[in-house]
Amino acid sequence: MSSTVEIAQEFAALCKAGKFEEAGERFWAEEVVSVEPMEGDMAVLKGKPAVKGKSAWWYANHEIHATETHGPYVNGDQFALRFHIDVTQKQSGQRMQMEEVGLYTVKDGKVVEERFLFRMG
Repeated sequence: MSSTVEIAQEFAALCKAGKFEEAGERFWAEEVVSVEPMEGDMAVLKGKPAVKGKSAWWYANHEIHATETHGPYVNGDQFALRFHIDVTQKQSGQRMQMEEVGLYTVKDGKVVEERFLFRMG
């Protein structure tokens, strides 16, 4: 079984290479929980299919110009990554610079929860 440090390093390397979907596919537990700082249907999603659906929705509705991934920052069974995202919402045409922190909890070699904290600016 891989340690949290090893998982964090591999997950971060995939994200830094722009392979976000591959990172999720490889490391999410089947019953992963994803928590976004928002209201509504996508605020808390449970299960790998639901979280993959959220990702598909994001890419269908946003044009990504650039991403940067920083970290990982590890503590016990958790690690954090910091993301900078230059993105345009397709529907509104609004371009935004987002800064987001993903806090990931690892159990039995898989990410069982991802929790996002972000600021817009």
